[in-house]
Amino acid sequence: MFSHPLLDRRNFLQQGAAGFASLALTSLLHDEGVLASQSTNLETGGAVQVLHQPPKAKQVIQLFMGGAASHIDLFDYKPQLEKHHGEPSDFGERVELFQNGNGPWMKSPFKFRPYGETGKMISDVVAPLGACVDDMAFIHNMVGKTGVHSQATYLQATGFDRPGFPGMGSWVSYGLGTLNNNLPTFVVLPDHRGFASNGPKNWGAAFLPANTQGTAIFPQRKNPIDDLTPHADFITAKSEKDGLELLNRLNREFEQQRPGDSRLEARIRSYELAAKMQLSAPEAMDLTQEPKHILEMYGLDKPGSTYPDEINPPEEIEYFGRKCLIARRLIERGVRFVQVWSGNDNSFPRRNWDSHENIERDHKPLALGMATGAAALIKDLKQRGLLNETLILWTTEFGRMPSTQGSQGRDHNPFVFTNWLCGGGIKPGGSYGPSDEWGYKPLDRENPTLVHDVHATILHQLGIDHRKLTVRNDGIDRRLTDVHGHVIQDLLS
Repeated sequence: MFSHPLLDRRNFLQQGAAGFASLALTSLLHDEGVLASQSTNLETGGAVQVLHQPPKAKQVIQLFMGGAASHIDLFDYKPQLEKHHGEPSDFGERVELFQNGNGPWMKSPFKFRPYGETGKMISDVVAPLGACVDDMAFIHNMVGKTGVHSQATYLQATGFDRPGFPGMGSWVSYGLGTLNNNLPTFVVLPDHRGFASNGPKNWGAAFLPANTQGTAIFPQRKNPIDDLTPHADFITAKSEKDGLELLNRLNREFEQQRPGDSRLEARIRSYELAAKMQLSAPEAMDLTQEPKHILEMYGLDKPGSTYPDEINPPEEIEYFGRKCLIARRLIERGVRFVQVWSGNDNSFPRRNWDSHENIERDHKPLALGMATGAAALIKDLKQRGLLNETLILWTTEFGRMPSTQGSQGRDHNPFVFTNWLCGGGIKPGGSYGPSDEWGYKPLDRENPTLVHDVHATILHQLGIDHRKLTVRNDGIDRRLTDVHGHVIQDLLS
């Protein structure tokens, strides 16, 4: 039971507050040790009480291109496709595609140019990233297990190609806990048009504690976070305050009758976090605090613009740039893991990277939007001294074929694709694991890079041995990397 002075202090503070914000008092008492957790990791609440090795990074931003971005049209330059453009494609083996219609070799419709001191060749539609290539590390020999969007997206997001497993952000949240008391540990910024394949299952907690799941925020919507604040006319600040005080009292009484059951405590904490988010989340998303030159860098210097129905570069630049700037603001405020999506689920006309019909039409606006926002994010984190401790991962569910589908599109290619990493102790300015001359499969087919290797490397940079972060579920010690994965030492600085 609380002592009388604490009861007086609580009543005083609650009487001076209104609405949901008064519930945040519980966290203040928690910080003072009154409601201290039984966990020995008092600073973050993470399951890993002692890191397995010195960390190089504290936070992660994952940029996910929903629909399968074409490596050979963005980052993986293939002169052979230019030389043999239009000739019948010959892979030297039977090729199993997602759809029918394997056509001739097809060069990229975009010109590639060298950038940076490394002379890295990237295409014109990602030219804004040219200023950052010396800070980036490319992996060109990624392979998947399937050419089906939903399964491949699960694999990249959770380490498994089927539902029922926690997202990478949930594993990081579970292992390391929080760096802030006012925002979720794991935040997701979906495409402004909707979810990619699998929707929220990509960032669900599955068998991990529910508080590790991603919190989806749509910054361009009138109500960016569902159910955070009441909107009914009959709810007043006083009625909300009274109702929450009653709920909190009943919850605490129920908890005292069941010592050792942590589920209700977790639910109470979620209410506390929601209370604090009523104040902290709007502030984090308030871009009016940003100076003009920062807004211009992210492509946000034309507020109130309207856009045509057709997919177009200015719209993609604004919406992806907005999410990247908010990602930086969330990182500044201690959010542990931020996931930023480009592209929604299968739709037509295309609003994702699934360019079966026309690579130039669909990839150009999406790529320019992504590259503008991602380049601004890298530069911004770097100039603020945050890039060294923030690891950026760019990924997609698989690549696209070097041959045509129809006359201007490309089919799915799970046999090889590209990821890139930046910051967080990653060795800058290089490429690891090349693809073959066509961009069809890894050059060294015996030693491809798997998503498990990327996940193991990210956990390593955060101070975690991926083999030791496990949770018993259905009689198996589950982990993010399943039974696979090795740290890619060549990528580490």
